[in-house]
Amino acid sequence: MQPEQPTIVKKTRIVIVDDHQLIRQMWRLILADGEQVEIVGESGELKEAIEMVKALHPDVVLLDINLGLYSGLDAVPVIRKFSPGTQIMIVSMHTQAAYVKRTLQLGVKAYITKNSSKEEMLKAIEVVMKGGIYICDEIKQFKADETFNNEEIPCIKKLSLREIEIIKLIKEGYSSKAISLQLHIGSRTVEVHRYNMLKKLKLKNTAALINFVNNTDLNFI
Repeated sequence: MQPEQPTIVKKTRIVIVDDHQLIRQMWRLILADGEQVEIVGESGELKEAIEMVKALHPDVVLLDINLGLYSGLDAVPVIRKFSPGTQIMIVSMHTQAAYVKRTLQLGVKAYITKNSSKEEMLKAIEVVMKGGIYICDEIKQFKADETFNNEEIPCIKKLSLREIEIIKLIKEGYSSKAISLQLHIGSRTVEVHRYNMLKKLKLKNTAALINFVNNTDLNFI
């Protein structure tokens, strides 16, 4: 009788992408003792991360939205094109429904926040590896059904993530020049975004935009 062969468990291969080294180290520690997980790479830069994923074809990418001057979301379509078998999980400080909705539209399979527990991160990895979609408990606690389907805010779902950043800075009193410095974009680019926001929100002028911003609860976007 042949001896029974040991079962070989295939580990989930993960690449970590965050521009803070301490955060990357923390994620490594969180996942280090997971028998089902193997960290195969990490990066703090968008271009380097994309090349790493192209080369390694990991099972999962843990991706932050904010990568210095760039958005991690810019990497999503590229990863999906060159490594279609890779599942993308966002791990972010942002809890706004608009961020979550936009990432899901791009094809991201999980969204957890940096307040999520180790157990929840491992659960999210398990869910996406089984073909599911996972949204963390913290997001759900923000009455997701109301925020995702809020009809009181005119056309708010049409705003891009960059426009949401700008609209929040406007509410804080930033001028176009100050916004350009804060977001590392040109003043002309800020003005283009403002013009596009007027069209999307169906507002007539800058005064109407400012009035809209001042009277809108931006926790809902």
